[in-house]
Parts: sequence; structure tokens; C-alpha cells
Amino acid sequence: MHTYNVAEKFVSINGEGRRAGQTAVFIRFKGCNLDCSYCDTKWANREDCPCESLTAREILEYVLASGIKNVTLTGGEPLLQENVRELIDLLGENSLSVEIETNGSVDISEYRDDEYRPTFTLDYKLPSSGMENRMLTENYKYLQEKDTLKFVSGSRADLERALEIIREYSLAEKCAVYISPVFGKIDPAEIVEFMIQNKLNGVNLQLQLHKFIWEPNARGV
Repeated sequence: MHTYNVAEKFVSINGEGRRAGQTAVFIRFKGCNLDCSYCDTKWANREDCPCESLTAREILEYVLASGIKNVTLTGGEPLLQENVRELIDLLGENSLSVEIETNGSVDISEYRDDEYRPTFTLDYKLPSSGMENRMLTENYKYLQEKDTLKFVSGSRADLERALEIIREYSLAEKCAVYISPVFGKIDPAEIVEFMIQNKLNGVNLQLQLHKFIWEPNARGV
């Protein structure tokens, strides 16, 4: 039976995105194909990261035992997990609402017609991440209204680039769009001013709630 490398699992609230403030079960997988400068889960990306090997059924049982309906698959990069569709389908068959936080470099097209297609929250890695050249913009063809495109910005240059991408791909007309600050690197007020100056209709400022509720580097929250 196939197993998944789970770095941590916990119940908390969604700190960002459309379900910010709502309870959710988080399943964090080990391993990522990117190395962003501001990554706050680098520990989960290391080869020596301790993890549990859990089957899809074991993950489902953990989620059901929590009584929480929102499930967030995150990482690392969850779409790199072999046979992740088996897990997605099993969760969906049990009437759970599945969100996948993906880094924007992995193809999502194969999920477009799935019966239990999850909600995708894609990152666009801006210049300060050091990973912009890995972004797969072909994914934007497959975005649906329920999906989200997220820009994590650490500088004015990042904001300018986000504006270009939002406009080039008409993202605000396709899905939810969020801009959030790299924690401690840019004043959120600067993002607000930028949004006003550029008349960014349909774009949301987002702050990571969990970093205000708990210590910013806390795990399991």
C-alpha cells in the first residue's frame, strides 16, 4: 500500500487565503523542488527531515477524527507526492473540502476534469524569492473561480512584477488574487498604497494570521 511522507499534521485555523480564520486540518508533506529565500518551512524540505509514512486511509482517519471539514495539503510541495491523487479522491469521497497549497512550479492541468478536483492555491514566486524562473504560467489556463493565485512580496520591485503578472494573465477575472508581505520585510501599508495607486480592483491584501496569533516561527499552528 502506498504511503506519504508527512512532516507534520495538526488542526488549526487557516492563516491565509479564502478560508482565513476557518478551522482546518493541515497535512504537511516532506520535500520541495524549490528553495525560496523567505521560506518559513525549510525544515520540511530537508532530506533529513523526520516524517511519518502514512497511507491515504490513515490520513483520512486522522482528518475524520478531528471533526473538521476543511483539509489543507501543504509542504514542502504536496503535488510532488507520488499518487497524491489517490489521497485527494479519498478525502473528496468523504465530503471533505480539500485545498492544495502548491508553489506554482508543478503542472495542475491533469486535475482539471477530476470529480473531486481540489481547490488550488498557487504561488507566483516574485524576484526576491530567487525562484521566479521556475514558475509554470501555463497553469493559469486551468485556474477556476474557486482557486487562488498568491503573490508573496518583499519589496517594491516584487510589487511591480506582481502587477505585471496580474494584468498580463487577467488573473483577477479568473480567480481570487492575494498579495501578502514577506513577514518583517515590507510594511503592509506600502502594499495598500501600491494597490490604491494602481487601482488594483479584485485583488486582496493578506496577512498571515497565524504569525500574529502565535510566535511567527511556531510549528503546528
